[in-house]
Amino acid sequence: MTLKKPTVIVTRKLPEMVETRMMELFDVRLNVNDTPFDREALGNALQSCHVLVPTLTDNLDGELLGAVKTKTKLIANFGNGTDHIAVAAAQAAGIAVTNTPDVLTEDTADMAMALIVAVPRRLVEGARIIKEGLFTGWTPTHMLGRRMSGKRLGIIGMGRIGFAVAQRARGFGMAVHYHNRHRLMPDIEQEVEATYWTNLDQMLARMDVVSIHCPHTPETFHLLSERRLKLLKKDAYIVNLARGEIVDEDALIRMLENGQLAGAGLDVFEHEPATKLKLLEMDNVTLLPHMGSATIEGRIEMGEKVIINIKTFFDGHRPPDRVIPT
Repeated sequence: MTLKKPTVIVTRKLPEMVETRMMELFDVRLNVNDTPFDREALGNALQSCHVLVPTLTDNLDGELLGAVKTKTKLIANFGNGTDHIAVAAAQAAGIAVTNTPDVLTEDTADMAMALIVAVPRRLVEGARIIKEGLFTGWTPTHMLGRRMSGKRLGIIGMGRIGFAVAQRARGFGMAVHYHNRHRLMPDIEQEVEATYWTNLDQMLARMDVVSIHCPHTPETFHLLSERRLKLLKKDAYIVNLARGEIVDEDALIRMLENGQLAGAGLDVFEHEPATKLKLLEMDNVTLLPHMGSATIEGRIEMGEKVIINIKTFFDGHRPPDRVIPT
């Protein structure tokens, strides 16, 4: 499809550099106040623009996409995950979908490794003690945590981010184990000395730390159910930077309360942005506000990918990051 200046609606505020470039190239309507679009606003946008640039806060489900007479030809998602977009329904409505893959790998892996270290070493708890003036001096048994070297890390989802976490974990002397839909090629596996587990239950029972990096799909909803969480050792830790819905949050809270798990590091939540009070009250839980990919460089690169996808599509070519429904 060729169109000189497509109309583009952006649902959230993006980095200034990205918005400036969009204004140069497109007839763009920006969200200056960064107020999330409600369902009505999303429906109106689909009827009035050639390109919608949503984020993970926008629920573009099949009902919405099928209910409006859309003018939109492209949904250029600002983000890697597309679980908030009914891709098959979009295709049926004649709308192409793109995303921004391969941008956030290093940033997210850095944050995952930060949590993998921070929770067992009690970093946030220690910082709070200092901030509240409770530190009275060093003693041999004060603030004891767990050593990382020699511990077994179980990675759920060994895609780009999972593999980048494995590379970092090896630098900390951890033994890498993983569960994935498909086994890695032997040379890639050997690079991080990873052990593959076909059976997730068996892997969970033997890990010291479990880090989640799989996408949220109907198949992975509550993948870590109460049954599976109970397979973990009492001195094991959970780290989640993927999607909150992958873990049964209520079951996780019960196990943390009962001492059935040593701790958790969570950057995402099942009912985000809501955060359960019980999690906030636990010293052995480190909570972050979905900031795993939040770097200036990463957000700018995401915006650049969105722009390339839009330009390529309206130049009549296949956009490089087209998402195909499964």
